Amino acid sequence: MKIVIIDYGSGNIQSIQFALQRLGYEGILSNDIETIQLADKVIFPGVGEAQTAMKKLTESGLDILIPTLKQPVLGICLGMQLMCAFSEERNTKGLEIFDATVIRFPKDVRTPHTGWNKINNLQSALFKGISECEFMYFVHSYYAPKCSESIAETAYDCTYSSALQKNNFYGVQFHPEKSGKVGSQLLSNFLKL
Repeated sequence: MKIVIIDYGSGNIQSIQFALQRLGYEGILSNDIETIQLADKVIFPGVGEAQTAMKKLTESGLDILIPTLKQPVLGICLGMQLMCAFSEERNTKGLEIFDATVIRFPKDVRTPHTGWNKINNLQSALFKGISECEFMYFVHSYYAPKCSESIAETAYDCTYSSALQKNNFYGVQFHPEKSGKVGSQLLSNFLKL
């Protein structure tokens, strides 16, 4: 199986590679359009600030490529947020894969939301073998509200979408690569889609 991790300078790439290795897979780092198109599975990581990351995607043509992919694609953290239509973080237009608008937690809420929190209302094969109220590891100050594309929810000040799905596109707000055994199960499920 050919797994490509999109390398655009804004991802938590090494820990994703190590998580895949623990499952017995190799993840290829690439920003080459043809390499990504030919992958069986694509992982779209993201750490940092939305507008800067989106600029990097645009400069390499990945903003055009990613929404056209036909194989399973998993966006992680900022990767998921960039797959949304818009982010309040520096008023950034996203890839418009998901209809959601990413918003900031209110000023009176401690951010970033960092650490372990529960995922609930699991509604996808992505969560096969994962129980309601399992813990995943989060680090974020912006979130996607609950919407028709939500496949998991988490409560922190409000209840928001901790995972989204539309067709072959999946997004998770948490970091499965840092979420121990449960995160490994999710990555394994993604690779079996």
